[in-house]
Amino acid sequence: MVLNSYSKINLSLSINNKLKSGLHEIQTYFCLINLRDKIKISTNSKKKDQIFFSGPFARNIKRSNNTITNLLKFLRKIKLISNYYSVKVIKNVPVFGGLGGGTSNAAYILRYLLKEKINKKLFYKIEKLIGSDFKLFFYKQGFLENFKTIKVLKKKQKLIFLLSRPNINCSTREIYSKVTKFSKKNKFSYSKINTKRKFINQILNNKNDLQPIVEKKYPIIKKLLNDINKEKGCYLSRLSGSGSVCYGVFNHQSTAKKALHKIKRRYPRFWFSIAKTV
Repeated sequence: MVLNSYSKINLSLSINNKLKSGLHEIQTYFCLINLRDKIKISTNSKKKDQIFFSGPFARNIKRSNNTITNLLKFLRKIKLISNYYSVKVIKNVPVFGGLGGGTSNAAYILRYLLKEKINKKLFYKIEKLIGSDFKLFFYKQGFLENFKTIKVLKKKQKLIFLLSRPNINCSTREIYSKVTKFSKKNKFSYSKINTKRKFINQILNNKNDLQPIVEKKYPIIKKLLNDINKEKGCYLSRLSGSGSVCYGVFNHQSTAKKALHKIKRRYPRFWFSIAKTV
């Protein structure tokens, strides 16, 4: 079986509080995009899982300790699976980029193995094991209101993205450790986002609270985001999650491609791609 493991983009990210557990409570508008890893999974007769990574972003992943190995071990421990698996992953999604590639891999494998029949108790246990963004990969677009609540968007907006990853590995733990201010919680309203223009305006009225922290540590990211934002047809530019992937939201694929060719000349060593919502 071959699975598409889609990545996500945080269109906004507000940090509302720090809990006693050490985790931060956040709100975020998010969407899945068609930039994806390819996963080939099958049972094997050996008494161990065999996990292989290839592709442009495979080199930074530990074969013995990753979201896939941790998920399979956990599912066997609680006796939800008994088989062992051969898993081959083509890593097209940048790691340490804020796109949730590793979490996505675990989410899509879980959906495949359990045929999407996952109760809440099990879900929260796996989320604790894999990561707090685990739940996002079960929705194409939405608003994370708090740790347990996602508001699904009634009308899916079609968005075009120009993506760029500088040669920087952002540590999520380090970036969150530098958070000293918190934003007020937003109240979700469907009427504010029921057209594309309203949706874009809502995103513009929000921000990514982690972005100034990342920009201070890595000034090149601020410069890249400013350059993307100046391009014709760009609604906004922003950092996804804790970074380091930067993106611009464009009005058309053609304008995004033109912007890509121009900016790529300025940053020839950076990774670039065009993507759209799933």
